[in-house]
Amino acid sequence: MIQILLVWAINAASLLALPYVLPAVHVSGFATALVVALVLGLLNAVLRPVLILLTLPISVLTLGIFIFVINGLIFWLAARFLDGFTVSSLGWSIVAALVYSAISWALSSLLLQRPSPRTQDPRRRG
Repeated sequence: MIQILLVWAINAASLLALPYVLPAVHVSGFATALVVALVLGLLNAVLRPVLILLTLPISVLTLGIFIFVINGLIFWLAARFLDGFTVSSLGWSIVAALVYSAISWALSSLLLQRPSPRTQDPRRRG
């Protein structure tokens, strides 16, 4: 449970860092970032698999690059639904989704250290 809350906070912090990197994105505050992180998570869990399935032929033809458009569309959709979170255009939302993923991945890899298999089992020595 704590790990889920920590990942949620990391995603919100990534959203707060995004306007410093991309001027086309605006997040009004940390509470808004928490709501946006939650909505993005829900949209990615519910809507993204449906969109990927529906656009599978296009994704195959573009060798998976169309997935970036789907990610940007979900990001843009969240910006349209929520007050305090804006993205200038669909093109900027594709870039913002990519940068957001990179920032979130970097913070997660720094803050969420997973134990190695050697240190996980107390019966194992040396």
